[in-house]
Amino acid sequence: MKFTRLLSYVAVCAALFALTACSTVTSGQRVGVGVKAPRGAEVIIDGTRATLDEKWTYWQGPRFASSLPIKWKIVEDPVDGGTALQTDDRAADGGKYGAADIVTQKPYRDFRLHIEFLVMAPRGNSGVYLQNRYEIQIQEGDKTKHGMGAVINETESPYHAFNGIGKWNAYDITFRAARFVGGVRTEKALVTMYFNGQKVHTNFPIDKVWGGANSGVDGGKDGGRGITDTAQGLKLQAEGHDIRYRNAWIQELNLQEAKTDF
Repeated sequence: MKFTRLLSYVAVCAALFALTACSTVTSGQRVGVGVKAPRGAEVIIDGTRATLDEKWTYWQGPRFASSLPIKWKIVEDPVDGGTALQTDDRAADGGKYGAADIVTQKPYRDFRLHIEFLVMAPRGNSGVYLQNRYEIQIQEGDKTKHGMGAVINETESPYHAFNGIGKWNAYDITFRAARFVGGVRTEKALVTMYFNGQKVHTNFPIDKVWGGANSGVDGGKDGGRGITDTAQGLKLQAEGHDIRYRNAWIQELNLQEAKTDF
């Protein structure tokens, strides 16, 4: 009897470990791969063409070279079955960021974001642009400030948190937009981020838009520091690589305090 109870206990512990390995609870919120949208959040990627067409469009910046309808594809999830969104648009071949990036049709200011991505091959490259300005990098093999999980060119890459090629990863982000008085930026945008359940950036102030006008909104103004007081969409970057996205949702916030930690 005692042995049977011991086996049952071990089985329960194993199940609990499997659950916590996928997601972590922090401040009452779950983070990590597989976390579902809470009540009140807007699902923006669910592996269907209908949601892609309803929620997204191309960012028609100065380098835009594609055309509607969106050429990105709904493809098989190679890990868990189901479907995912693939950054497949030949207009971006050769690393031409800005040529075929997609952006949400709805603009956002302060928000909580969950998004999952999978890198299919070495050196795979994409990026998650908060307010179509500030890039959270996705680049396999790069551990520099330009690398995986970095607030691009401003923080170190938390590469240790990356699950690796062919595995799903998750960014959980709280973002607070820059604040302005009389059209002048008085407070920089702030971000806190968990990468696969590990906190990697805490209330980090983002200085500028990197990459010039082809990279995102305000990128061509005052060396990327000419940030304007406008809400913008969430953008995903195409650079001719096979990156897949799934289970993305966003929840609008109104952060009065200059604090994004969670």
